[in-house]
Amino acid sequence: MTPESTKRFFVTLRDANPYPASELEYSSVFELLAAVLLSAQATDVSVNKVTRRLFPVANTPSRIVALGVAGLEHHIRTIGLYRNKAKHLYETSQILLAQHGGQVPHSREALEALPGVGRKTANVVLNVAWGEPTCAVDTHLFRVGNRTGLAPGKTPYAVEMQLLRRIPPEFRVDAHHWLILHGRYVCQARKPRCWECAVADCCDFQPKTPAP
Repeated sequence: MTPESTKRFFVTLRDANPYPASELEYSSVFELLAAVLLSAQATDVSVNKVTRRLFPVANTPSRIVALGVAGLEHHIRTIGLYRNKAKHLYETSQILLAQHGGQVPHSREALEALPGVGRKTANVVLNVAWGEPTCAVDTHLFRVGNRTGLAPGKTPYAVEMQLLRRIPPEFRVDAHHWLILHGRYVCQARKPRCWECAVADCCDFQPKTPAP
């Protein structure tokens, strides 16, 4: 994808959705962190169903610790890997209380030191909570980056670095949201909906036509 087509790609996405946002439901930075931690290998829809039950009961580090691992498991048992996620969220809450005054730290290093928080989760929190120009490469961004020619790479980190180099500065804060929504609803894994794609003419990917 050329610089000209890359800019046209993001102008088109911006014009269609000027104020993109995460589809996870949250009302604080801690709720955001918890929701993203729970979202590994799970859909936002399934995580939102879980957090609608969990957050009214426990939506701060101290309340999560008071709930305990068993209590967490009870509230989140409908999502995959719930036992590991309960353990990580409990341990993360303990660390936030012991080392950060109960607040979510505003640094990549401190975020990635939390149990269950990797680079992708840290990028989401940094971008959504504080507006930093990061790109959290999940399965959707990895696919879109490679398929379109926007940011080809063999690993999520390689795709992330390509995105940060190639996305024009004025689009970097919102690019993560546009790309994940595009991958989730249009540039889908098995059957990309190229006939509905507003940016198909910007991509290196050969557009597909709908099945008869």
